[in-house]
Amino acid sequence: MTIRSFAKINLGLRVLGRRADGFHDISTIFHRVELHDTLHLETTDGKVTLECNRDDIPVDDGNLCVRAARLLLAQQRGRGVHIVLQKNIPAGAGLGGGSSNAAAVLRFLPKLLGQHIPDGELLEMAALLGSDVPFFLQDGSAAARGRGERLTYFVWNCPWWIVLVNPGIHVSTAWAYGALRLEAQPEDPDLQALLERAVRDPEALATLLRNDFEAPVMEAHPGIREVKEAMLRAGAVGAMMSGSGSSVFGLFDNEAAARTCAAGFPPGQLLGVTPPDFSPVLLQRNT
Repeated sequence: MTIRSFAKINLGLRVLGRRADGFHDISTIFHRVELHDTLHLETTDGKVTLECNRDDIPVDDGNLCVRAARLLLAQQRGRGVHIVLQKNIPAGAGLGGGSSNAAAVLRFLPKLLGQHIPDGELLEMAALLGSDVPFFLQDGSAAARGRGERLTYFVWNCPWWIVLVNPGIHVSTAWAYGALRLEAQPEDPDLQALLERAVRDPEALATLLRNDFEAPVMEAHPGIREVKEAMLRAGAVGAMMSGSGSSVFGLFDNEAAARTCAAGFPPGQLLGVTPPDFSPVLLQRNT
């Protein structure tokens, strides 16, 4: 079985405060873009193994794919899976690549094994693996709250071309949270309502595209700010760092401007251009 595992961007990201459990409450909108990894799953006898095209990606329990498979197979003695991961989404880039990979395993390995696992159980496993993992268990865009696991899915036909760039800077999520300067009473707008207005209201778009991580992350890594500013100079109607960084996306209202902007970045930094109304197809084929 071969699956595409898509990256996400955050359309707005507010950090609302630190929780008693040490995590943070957030408000954001998750949206998939065309950039994706590919996973091939093949059942085996008794072991979970992973191979990857990149040397900097762990292939043991440090990889969320492996941990997801072990959770699923904990009660399946004698059953295993070999995962081949073709990695295109950079790590430490604010795009949820590892979370997307883990969710793909949770979502499709049971189908390969002929099992049915209730949605609630899959959601519990996803939340154990990471705050972004639950989003990738379902299709569509989603407004997220709590750690990111309280999700309201909706269908959104994005009207903009999305240019996605990564400046090659690895940003640790733990470091980014530690560097946050939280307000005593942070603003908590209705991001989904802002998204609906943003198509016709530039002021709403500007309010939507605020990421609380940008100030500390861009202060530490000016190269990320340079990418955002280059997109705005190239005609983006809005631009924002995704997640805790370091990737930046720009929204363009026409293809020519998007392609011109994309051409201005080195090939090693450009991660792709996603057209309007993009709809990801996850399952490629059964083998």
